[in-house]
Amino acid sequence: MEIRNPCVVSLTWKLSDAQNRPLDELAEPVEFFYGGDDLLAKVEDALAGHESGDDLQLHLEPEDAFGDYRPELVCFEERKLFAEPVEAGMAYEGLPKGHATPDMPADAVYIVTEVYPSHVVLDGNHPLAGMALRLHITVRAVREATDHELEAKSVGESTITVLGSAPGKPGRQTLH
Repeated sequence: MEIRNPCVVSLTWKLSDAQNRPLDELAEPVEFFYGGDDLLAKVEDALAGHESGDDLQLHLEPEDAFGDYRPELVCFEERKLFAEPVEAGMAYEGLPKGHATPDMPADAVYIVTEVYPSHVVLDGNHPLAGMALRLHITVRAVREATDHELEAKSVGESTITVLGSAPGKPGRQTLH
């Protein structure tokens, strides 16, 4: 079956930065809804017309992937607002109650980047924001979407969100 809107595609991939340093690998096939919210637009465009067994090599600029890095999404909050332990790499949906930075997006996922005795540094950018990416995709299968998938425009809440976490898609900003 040829990939066309709407359908469900089963993919594997290898993701690397512009210098070919590995960032992520999806070795076991995972299903994504094609024609909905599960994949980045540039990835969907590249998949159009392909079939099971096809391999694709993509280069994604930041604007086609996770957007430019926005320094205004970095903030400092008092350490006492966080339950212990608080460590670099921890993720929070939204800012803690009592936060001091009212202009920050409430629905962003914030990653702790640094911890100091008096404050914590939080970054609301996607971890891959500002990066050009290379993506090798293998199409493992293509099938018709079910009625439920057509209605939801998604195969469901996948834990795999690297390719579906473009800016502006709340709740879809984590790596697997």
